[in-house]
Amino acid sequence: MNSRLLSTLQDLRAGGVPVALVTRLGDGTGALVAAERQEGDLVIGDALRNRVLEMLAADQSGLLDEEVFVRSFQRPVRLIVVGAVHIAQALVRMAGLAGIECAVIDPRAAFANRERFEDSRLINQWPDRALADLAPDGRTAIVTLTHDPKLDEPALRVALQSDAFYVGALGSRKTHVKRLERLRQAGVGDAQLARIRAPVGLPLGGRRPVEIAVSILAEIIQCLYGRAPA
Repeated sequence: MNSRLLSTLQDLRAGGVPVALVTRLGDGTGALVAAERQEGDLVIGDALRNRVLEMLAADQSGLLDEEVFVRSFQRPVRLIVVGAVHIAQALVRMAGLAGIECAVIDPRAAFANRERFEDSRLINQWPDRALADLAPDGRTAIVTLTHDPKLDEPALRVALQSDAFYVGALGSRKTHVKRLERLRQAGVGDAQLARIRAPVGLPLGGRRPVEIAVSILAEIIQCLYGRAPA
């Protein structure tokens, strides 16, 4: 790869633009492919470009036709947690080990502080305002954990209007039924409400905060790779 192409790749990655580096193995000729741009010496037709973009969207790297190698550079996956509770402490630690960028939203500074969350981004604002500022996209998972409708439900309304690939909410089935009723009264449609995963997490049977955190992270990873049941 020539220096010009490398510089462009570094700029795109620094700007958070998903991009794929496509290299012809025979001679090392390469090109960069992104959703709205393409450059480099390697000629890439529409059919190949579409396949590269599919791999990029799935965050996959590998050979194409045994002649071309695709290296995908996606944006990091983000996890936004509403509620700086015990489950959140375990969840963001494990998510960080999985390479996920974490932010914790809670207006209660007694909960969301550096003593309890050493490495995560902390936001002491009301969840709906903070979520709107964070602009969740298709690489974002959102989990509400406060058990307080005044905090969780405004956050859920914003989350369900976003492209987040995962929206989960802590609470029993009975609690969730009541939550759905309130959200409907607030104008949220059934199609949006169906996106909420509640009770949150895979049904692993755990009850301790760290065990619930494991089940949540497992479900997030399952959804990220498109393997979760409807």
